[in-house]
Amino acid sequence: MHFKWNYEPPTPEQQKAAKELAEKIGMNPILATLLIRRGITTESAAKRFFRPQLADLINPFLMKDMDVAVDRLNDAMGRKERILVYGDYDVDGCTAVALVYRFLQQFYSNIDYYIPDRYDEGYGVSKKGIDYARDTGVKLIIILDCGIKAIEEIAYAKSLGIDFIVCDHHMPDEQMPDAVAILNPKREDDSYPFKHLCGCGVGFKFMQAFAKNNGIPFSRLIPLLDFCAVSIAADLVPVTDENRILAFHGLKQLNQNANIGLKAIIDICGLNGRDISMSDIVFKIGPRINASGRMENGKESVDLLIERDLGVALGKARHINEYNEQRKDIDKQMTEEANQIVAKLESQHHRNSIVLYDENWKKGVIGIVASRLTEIYFRPTVVLTRDDNMATGSARSVAGFDVYSAIKSCRDLMLNFGGHTYAAGLTMKWENIHEFRRRFQQYVDEHIQPEQTEAILNIDAEIEFKDISTKRLHNDLKRFAPFGPGNEKPIFCTCGVYDFGTSKVVGREQEHIKLELVDTSTHSVMNGIAFGQSAAARYIKSKRSFDIAYTIEDNIFKHGSIQLQIEDIRPCEEE
Repeated sequence: MHFKWNYEPPTPEQQKAAKELAEKIGMNPILATLLIRRGITTESAAKRFFRPQLADLINPFLMKDMDVAVDRLNDAMGRKERILVYGDYDVDGCTAVALVYRFLQQFYSNIDYYIPDRYDEGYGVSKKGIDYARDTGVKLIIILDCGIKAIEEIAYAKSLGIDFIVCDHHMPDEQMPDAVAILNPKREDDSYPFKHLCGCGVGFKFMQAFAKNNGIPFSRLIPLLDFCAVSIAADLVPVTDENRILAFHGLKQLNQNANIGLKAIIDICGLNGRDISMSDIVFKIGPRINASGRMENGKESVDLLIERDLGVALGKARHINEYNEQRKDIDKQMTEEANQIVAKLESQHHRNSIVLYDENWKKGVIGIVASRLTEIYFRPTVVLTRDDNMATGSARSVAGFDVYSAIKSCRDLMLNFGGHTYAAGLTMKWENIHEFRRRFQQYVDEHIQPEQTEAILNIDAEIEFKDISTKRLHNDLKRFAPFGPGNEKPIFCTCGVYDFGTSKVVGREQEHIKLELVDTSTHSVMNGIAFGQSAAARYIKSKRSFDIAYTIEDNIFKHGSIQLQIEDIRPCEEE
């Protein structure tokens, strides 16, 4: 894959501002330029960015209905009502349930938790779940990471004398359910200053408000912040403002004193003894929490996350790891089948979107397949499978395109849909697939911009190897973490490098290149790894010079050293 590089050199004004800021905070001007481009222009703003403070978290009572939610929870506890903490079966939902359940359990014992079965009950609030609540004497359900569209289900619960507090972050519809309280910063009538909390984040704000109202020290919430960090990373919400504070301190908790269940997952991931990053959560911890919901039942992940015995937790983590291995096999097979379908669609290269369906695909894995196809073809993608006479699917999007709005434009064909800008779920009658495909593709064709379907690599700065030959720049770069949407890991480029003579193809299938490169302009040498780019090996070994785009990483195999993770390789323009 060759990307189109997008790089705009800093303007003279930005260079001047960066030089002044660098002198004030004692930082390399290259990195000060990155701050300027993030809108951080003053010494005080830089200090807030590098040292996010829990004291700067937003007052939770600024969220619409928060006072009502806290009052109802207090009443339930005062009347010794049975409370059910209910959540979605993905990472965000499972961590949210674990956080709320673990926190409330410290003060109240008449409490239970519930995760619906993806295959038996489907997404969100189910009648089976409400019947479980009725049969176990529940009077209040706190629902997390879903519920904003559960109008009929919450009405059914109300007829049984069961109240709901909804804690969600997905886009609300014009009509909202008849819940006691609806906590969702995306409500049109909500003036909460930060709109991009994940479901676990909304649950955390609810517990923060409950603690504040009841005189419980905030310090009692800090041990649960690792759940927030895992959720923020896995749900790919912007790592800015309040999310940056929660992720920063959540990672600190994860690395220093993680909850037992997360410690067990860290152990089976082979992450012990190293600093865990947001990337580790996205690629290693998150998929394992997701795996039980994808393959069997997400409740197993919550059972693990709230476990207090490390030996028991390790056993549960190994079981969930087996689910993840099964998931990887099915994911690989389905992605290959989907790629074959795309290849057969001769007109596909004229389309700006992909809609695929197969009645034999596994429902729990279609979201991953949609993500993979989006990454391969750079088009909004919907992948559907059959569930009785219904088609159920997942949608993923490309940068800047609102796939939720595209699905909403076909709402008359939907039995149910929900989500946000970059990811959504949908259900329709099987017979509606062809009309949905036609209208979805038409909407995308009319609204997507040409550059949104290109493989674009945004370059943050052009540098020379001598700029990174010392650890200083890399250590300062680490202070920009946690990385994620809205605060992407900086990508640098160096032009005119060549092979030192020792570069070689590596990997089980000889798919990667281990590099030792020389910078033509300074003759400095750097090591690097280019994953999945072995096709470039012949050009590299020809001794011709080329340009590279890369991130700067710790070399985990050589403690104390750094290496370049090569994102793209291209011949020098003058050639």
